[in-house]
Amino acid sequence: MILEQIDGARIVFNDQSQTILNITLATFMFVVALGIRIGDFKNLLRRPKLILIGILSQFILLPLLTFLLVRVFEPQPSVALGMILVAACPGGNVSNFLCHLAKGNSALSVSLTAFATFMAMFMTPLNFQLYGSLYEPTAEILRTVSVDPLKLVNLVLIILGIPLILGMWLRSANSLLAAKISKILKPISVIAFISIIVVAFANNFEVFEAFISKVIGIGIFHNLLAIGLGYTVALFFKLEFRERKTLAIETGIQNAGLGIILVFAFFDGLGGMAVLVAFWGIWHNISGLLLAWLWSGRRYKLETT
Repeated sequence: MILEQIDGARIVFNDQSQTILNITLATFMFVVALGIRIGDFKNLLRRPKLILIGILSQFILLPLLTFLLVRVFEPQPSVALGMILVAACPGGNVSNFLCHLAKGNSALSVSLTAFATFMAMFMTPLNFQLYGSLYEPTAEILRTVSVDPLKLVNLVLIILGIPLILGMWLRSANSLLAAKISKILKPISVIAFISIIVVAFANNFEVFEAFISKVIGIGIFHNLLAIGLGYTVALFFKLEFRERKTLAIETGIQNAGLGIILVFAFFDGLGGMAVLVAFWGIWHNISGLLLAWLWSGRRYKLETT
């Protein structure tokens, strides 16, 4: 009965808070872009194999594997849609920090994050609509809320695409100014984002308390599966150990902030989606830090292969 109720639950998040959240995430993306050089894309273009492997892992295999996971475990429709949404999002910005801690290939991490963010303007709406429509319980939700694919693309473009382009342009035009702005805006945007989430959690404590235990198991399994997928794909293509770590982190650390925005923008804070995406946003940082600690504290022979 409780599981059935999760599909009807709603997280209350007013229009003003949603607007502030959108602006905050766009600002955070702008700050991240201030540290990205056009050369990062050029470096990837010199190694097209890495681009294709990154696309394969993040935008093709992870959504597909998530869809199969949903079919096998058959979670409540709103939870399943949250899983599909998370898998459709690009890698999270914190992946660069975690990759550095894990002694992975930091330059590759930054390049893949930038490229994935660019790809997400098209691939996130495509994957979400595709797999959400293929599973009948989630397709029913999509029919009910009437998600406009063009509106979805526009929102992703505004939150990710425009800040990315503006930030990279400023970095290219005046790197010193970009560094100063980044130093000021980075802590402000992080604190603002955390504050908004804390307030939303406090205002909806009863909903989270009632349903969080219902998504913990599948949320953790889904995240570990994503990390394992990235590592396995890199291993299959015989990448070096540093790059295996990088791809594992890039695939397993998703942009949950974008996911939360999409939940409120299109699904009116649908309970299962909101709780699953919010939990993922917390858990993937924990799993990422644990993984970075493990990999940074040991010397693997594979690192020299």
